[in-house]
Amino acid sequence: MAYDAETLAQKAALNVTPDGIQGGTWASDTGLGADASGNVYVATGNGTFDAASGGRDYGDSLLKLGLEGSSLMVRDYFTPFNQAQLNDTDADLGSSGPTLLPVQPGAHRHLLLQPTKGGMIYVIDRDQMGQFHDQGDAIVQRIRMSGSGMGAMAYWNGHAYFACSDDRLRDYALENGQLKLRSSSSTKFDDPGATPSVSADGSKNGIVWAIATKTWNGPGRTAVLYAFDANNIEQVLYTSEQNSKRDRAAMATRFVIALVVNGRGYFSARTKWKSTGS
Repeated sequence: MAYDAETLAQKAALNVTPDGIQGGTWASDTGLGADASGNVYVATGNGTFDAASGGRDYGDSLLKLGLEGSSLMVRDYFTPFNQAQLNDTDADLGSSGPTLLPVQPGAHRHLLLQPTKGGMIYVIDRDQMGQFHDQGDAIVQRIRMSGSGMGAMAYWNGHAYFACSDDRLRDYALENGQLKLRSSSSTKFDDPGATPSVSADGSKNGIVWAIATKTWNGPGRTAVLYAFDANNIEQVLYTSEQNSKRDRAAMATRFVIALVVNGRGYFSARTKWKSTGS
């Protein structure tokens, strides 16, 4: 849905599966993406897909949307060639939010990174997103992960960071419009992995922050905040458990992202519930 920023009057709405089912936007609690031209990018989950055959349904797709009058229009899109298999196996493309990169040199200047529940990172040219081809994806790059991607990637100074489910934080260097694995942390993040964030002084003193959160249907546990050297994520600079008496956090929730501003870090947690009786 689109709203006027001043009056909050609704400007437009788009149903991504008007003739089908599902196609929800959940993205593991991350957000939409937007570029300087006013395009908005959103990834959808499992659901009906028939756009390539003239339909209006965009399950398991990454959409580039634009506001035209009173309508939200799909200006371009990407849907994996194996969308039907992803839908059948509950491997949502839309399990993560998109990350838009700054302008890059080379043939693909406007790139987007999209991790998925099916264990793939898609590197997509926002100017030519590839749409749907049943014989293979017409995109810039595909990278296989060891687990499901549930969150969003962080970008800083030519590097993209992410921790998929049951895996370590990984640093991908961006070279000639392609991601190349540079290094991994020694810390492993259980399901659902971690959505990292970066604090820095411009291109110096980068720190990657990540939180060990609640696991799927697992027992309650304490949230743990980690800080890694962005130039060498093998080096842990801090954890909230190294001085637990002072810094221990409350009980973890799922899909939590650290926010760092003005020298302070913020993230959500929950208290342990106790019954007071009737």
